[in-house]
Amino acid sequence: PSSDCVVAEQLCLSDSTCNATYRTLENCALAKPHLLSLDHDSRVRCLNAELDLGNSSLLHCKCHRRMKRQEHCLRIFWTVHSSMTDGYFNLETSPYENPVNEEHWKTDYNKLAALVSGKNCSQLAGDATNPCLTATHICNLSKKCFRLRTDYASICTKGAGSEDVCDRRKCHRGLRNFFEKVHEEFTKRILFCPCQDEFCGERRRKTIVPDCSFQYNTKPNCLWLLDSCLEDHICKSRLADFQQNCQPVDMSPDGCSLHNHAACLQAYMGMIGTPMTPNYVSNSSVEVSLWCTCENSGNQKEKCDQILSMFESNKCL
Repeated sequence: PSSDCVVAEQLCLSDSTCNATYRTLENCALAKPHLLSLDHDSRVRCLNAELDLGNSSLLHCKCHRRMKRQEHCLRIFWTVHSSMTDGYFNLETSPYENPVNEEHWKTDYNKLAALVSGKNCSQLAGDATNPCLTATHICNLSKKCFRLRTDYASICTKGAGSEDVCDRRKCHRGLRNFFEKVHEEFTKRILFCPCQDEFCGERRRKTIVPDCSFQYNTKPNCLWLLDSCLEDHICKSRLADFQQNCQPVDMSPDGCSLHNHAACLQAYMGMIGTPMTPNYVSNSSVEVSLWCTCENSGNQKEKCDQILSMFESNKCL
C-alpha cells in the first residue's frame, strides 16, 4: 500500500466500495467542527466507516513535511482519522513520516568550513561573542537561506509591531516557508544558537519577529489558541507531531518517550508559523512558551495548564 495519502486517496476513489466509505468519512470530518459533538448514531456511523477501511492504504498513509501538496495530504489524513481528534491529548498519531534520525541532525562542521572557505573573515565577525549573529552570516552565504529569511522578515516587520497593520497570517506562512524549504543545517543553527549574553539572546528571541508572529496586545487564553489550531489542518498536524515526538516521561533518563531529541526539536520547529507559535520567553534563558494564559479558564483550567506545560516545563523539549 502507498504511504503517501494523496496517492492512497486516488487508489481509493477508483474503487467503488472504498469510495463510498471515504465519502462518508468526508461528511463526518465536515460536520464535526460545526457541532460540539456528533450525536451517538452519527458517531457510530463515522467510527464504522473508519473501521470499514480495513487494510486500505488510506488508513496507514502519511504525509511528507516538505511535500508540494502538503495541505491536501493532511486534509486526507484527518478525514480518515477524524474520530481521533476529540482533544489535545488524543492527538497521538502524527500524520508525518517517521521522525528524523539523530545522526542527520549532528552538525557537519566540515561542510560548514567548506561553505565559508575563501570568504572574508569579517563576514563571521562576532564568532566568539554572538553565535546567533554568526548563524545569520552563514545563512547569508546560501542564496536560498538569505532569500527566504529576507522574505519572512520583510513581511513580519511591516507595521513595526502594530497589530492593526501586521499581517500575522502572511507572516506565519513566510516562517513556515523558511523552516520547510531551507536546509536544517541553516535553520536549526539560527533558531537554537547557544548564547552566553543577553545581546545574543535577544537576537535569538527575535529570530521569528515575535511582535508579529508571536505576541498579541494582550495574552489570549491557551484554550482559544488550541481551538484556532485544531481548525487548521497544518497546525493540528504539527501539534500532533509535537505531542508524539516531545511527549515527556518522568521515569525516562532523557525525559522523552521516544528517546529522540532530534525529532522533538524538528517537531518544535514545525510549530513555528502556526496559530500556536512558541518562542523564547526572555533574552537570558532557553525557556520557551506559548503567548497565552490560563487565567479565567473555569473548569477547564487543568486542560489549559497541560497545554501550556507541554512547552513551559517539558523535560523532553
